[in-house]
Amino acid sequence: MAGRVSTLDRALASAAVRAGAPGRIRFTRRQLYYEVCRGLLPLHRLPRRLRFTLPAPVGYDRFVAALDRHGPVPGLLDDPAGRTAVPGDDVPDLYDYGLPRLLVCQDAAIAGMLLANELHMESACPVFAERDLPLDPRLTDALRRAGDAAVFVLHDASAAGYATVDAVREWAGELRVHPLGLRPVHAAALHLTTSSQKLTTSSQKLTTSSRNLTTGPRATAADLDAPAGLEPWEVRRLRAGHTVEVAAVNPARLLRTVHRLVRGQSRTRRRSARLRQLQAAGFMTWPAA
Repeated sequence: MAGRVSTLDRALASAAVRAGAPGRIRFTRRQLYYEVCRGLLPLHRLPRRLRFTLPAPVGYDRFVAALDRHGPVPGLLDDPAGRTAVPGDDVPDLYDYGLPRLLVCQDAAIAGMLLANELHMESACPVFAERDLPLDPRLTDALRRAGDAAVFVLHDASAAGYATVDAVREWAGELRVHPLGLRPVHAAALHLTTSSQKLTTSSQKLTTSSRNLTTGPRATAADLDAPAGLEPWEVRRLRAGHTVEVAAVNPARLLRTVHRLVRGQSRTRRRSARLRQLQAAGFMTWPAA
């Protein structure tokens, strides 16, 4: 038993270094946990043409115990305590300009991580969490003034993740909404670790909004309508309740990928029906990051 704990402690120390590299990246507790999993089961190095996800080699509770033994970890963020702060009235003309893009994250901790690493500054893209919806109406007005603004959604590869997309679409109305992923195909190509926590009945519920943006009965993962553009095997995994978190992506890769996608996607005048389907499903090129 002592040997196993020692192995985990060493894996944690190494993972803390990798999670912050390069350049002192800030990261969440869940991101650090998945970095530990990568160190203990480094099959993510296998070719990406072999598509699979990995089981968690260590439970989250054991990781937390090891983290308590380890002590403070440079770069580790505290869990978010409340709603994401919106731009204040100290810049009165901020809302007078068009806002070309905005990002909504399913996970408030991931939204906090992106903000802590100043992605909103680098990408000129305000970042919020799903729980912040509905946003300040002035932000919505600024998006509409841009004329061709886009609302991006960063979500887990799970039924709940696609429920987040639905919630954002309902809030956004006529604004364009682009799901960035994760999709199950992204998770499989990157050989990500599946969620170590069993989904409870309540967490499998597909709520179109946690803020009562809609009313009506909740659906379970098995009732998920197939999002356009997903492969049949992806839909089967979602309906079976499988979950891969955005937090399972290496922090540096996540920052690079999100920055590239929110700045690189542009609206073209002509799209094929297949391209429209892929855009609706979330066609981000995670493996190329």
